[in-house]
Amino acid sequence: MSVASPTILDSTTAAARLDAVRQTIAAACLKSGRSPEGVSLLAVSKTFPIEAVDAVAAAGQRAFGENYAQEGVQKAIVRLPLEWHFIGPLQSNKTRGIAEHFAWVHSIDRLKIAERLSAQRPVNLPPLQVCVQVNIDGEATKSGCAPSEALALCQAIAALPQLQLRGLMAIPEPTSDTSTQRRNFAALRILRDTINDADASLNLDTLSMGMSDDLESAIIEGATIVRVGSAIFGPRTYTNTSATEL
Repeated sequence: MSVASPTILDSTTAAARLDAVRQTIAAACLKSGRSPEGVSLLAVSKTFPIEAVDAVAAAGQRAFGENYAQEGVQKAIVRLPLEWHFIGPLQSNKTRGIAEHFAWVHSIDRLKIAERLSAQRPVNLPPLQVCVQVNIDGEATKSGCAPSEALALCQAIAALPQLQLRGLMAIPEPTSDTSTQRRNFAALRILRDTINDADASLNLDTLSMGMSDDLESAIIEGATIVRVGSAIFGPRTYTNTSATEL
């Protein structure tokens, strides 16, 4: 994947965009009878330079999401006070840097990755907060475990040291149809509740779902973390492949 160099994000623009996203979150919470305090904003900074991260951080944002391990670790190392979340597919040979420098991993879809993260998480750091990624709509090209496999995977991950299982994550196929958006997000919420009913010790409290174009539907259906990139940092220009804008 190649990405054209983005326009440098200035602090004034960053603050205005961040405020607009926060207002959208607040409005969606009001519409659904939820408190805005129950929804955390993750600013997805993949492909954008550290200067753009600094501009958004200066406007008060502390949690940032990265999709690519090498890029994410490089940013996390130089901006350790920020809270770094890994949200992309994770290969087994890239887990160490994530285990050592990130606070969250949203995209665990197989036990091997969780085992490596657990073994490589430094004991002097708090447990790594993790979510299981579920392929909620069965999209052929999408990462994530099948919904039918989620309970067993959650139980296996919960038994590992140095990890704290928090919930589920999904990236449904993009659509502008709000009824389809809500149906997919509702399916993840129902799966989370079903897992908690089956094993109360898991106590899953997190639903990482919703991006720039569908965060209202996600919040209405119970999202606790929304992952927003383009609405904050601006559009990415992919030159040789298509990609979903977070």
